[in-house]
Amino acid sequence: MSKLGNLGARLHRGEISYDFVGKRKIWYGISILITITAIVGLAVRGLNMGIDFQGGAVFTTPKTSVSVSQAETYAKEAAGHDAVVQKLGTGGLRIQIAGMDTAKSDATKAELAKDMNMSTESIAADLVGPSWGDQIANKAWEGLGIFMVLVVIYLAIAFEWRMAVAALVALIHDITITTGIYALVGFEVTPGTVIGLLTILGYSLYDTVVVFDSLKEQTKDITKQTRFTYSDIANRSINGTLVRSINTTVVALLPVAGLLFIGGGFLGAGTLNDISLSLFVGLAAGAYSSIFIATPLVADLKEAEPQMKALKKRVLAKRAQAAAEEEMAEARGGVDEPEDAAAAVVGPRNQPASRTRGGRGRPSGKRR
Repeated sequence: MSKLGNLGARLHRGEISYDFVGKRKIWYGISILITITAIVGLAVRGLNMGIDFQGGAVFTTPKTSVSVSQAETYAKEAAGHDAVVQKLGTGGLRIQIAGMDTAKSDATKAELAKDMNMSTESIAADLVGPSWGDQIANKAWEGLGIFMVLVVIYLAIAFEWRMAVAALVALIHDITITTGIYALVGFEVTPGTVIGLLTILGYSLYDTVVVFDSLKEQTKDITKQTRFTYSDIANRSINGTLVRSINTTVVALLPVAGLLFIGGGFLGAGTLNDISLSLFVGLAAGAYSSIFIATPLVADLKEAEPQMKALKKRVLAKRAQAAAEEEMAEARGGVDEPEDAAAAVVGPRNQPASRTRGGRGRPSGKRR
């Protein structure tokens, strides 16, 4: 068996563990810090919304020797707005300019053709109206809201409302971090970004449900024993599924990293960045929140129940009693040890005096 497989088996059996739940304040603090950074990024920089959301024009050119930076300069001079230019596999360029109507689009198209030394007919122009962008944005928000409601209902029925609340907090945590990263990096937000965001929410939920299922199974008759508190069992559930979560996350991140860093970075396939960045950040954030946020938060909510408070009190009292008995046993052992040692020394010292005479080792009162 591999070292990782052996580690997973030992974690599952409870032979070794890491106290995730006991150190939850550290993880809460890290998450709050990351979330505040994401919110500041959203407030200061904002999201770079694509033309699908705010309307505009997309110009597609045939194969050309004009560079991306030159095309950005030409587009800005022609339209008076910043443009997003992407190099296509055909050798042409895809130029996106937001906030443009039909009349201005024709003038910009003619100016671009002149600057890039190509005919006006060779440049394809597609317009997206602002009403279409608003409709797309509204549908995205509706889809996200419906997803959240269904998640809460399902978890409340399958498990309990506390787990539903914890999962909802974890999902909001993942959404905030992902959108904050988009704001800080400046990547364009497109319908592909929304698809990627909904995808990673489903993945994050799956990872969380795996831990919750283990926790539900191990806490069926928790109040009938006095060995473990709810937090203890929650921590065992995390450790029992830890290697599985790591394996699934790494396997999922590898192809996404290929899309983001190789496809979007080295090959210049900018359209892949729309979905790959949301997937990459969301998968990592989802794995983190499942382990460090969702389950510790469930433990906090459950420990507030009266019966769990009573259980914790009994468990701690039993552990204190066991510790006191162990200390008393060690103390008694420390007192008895010198008496045993003295008895071992006295025996041999008296034996020659009772058995010999004159130091020759002969029994007293007898002659050979």
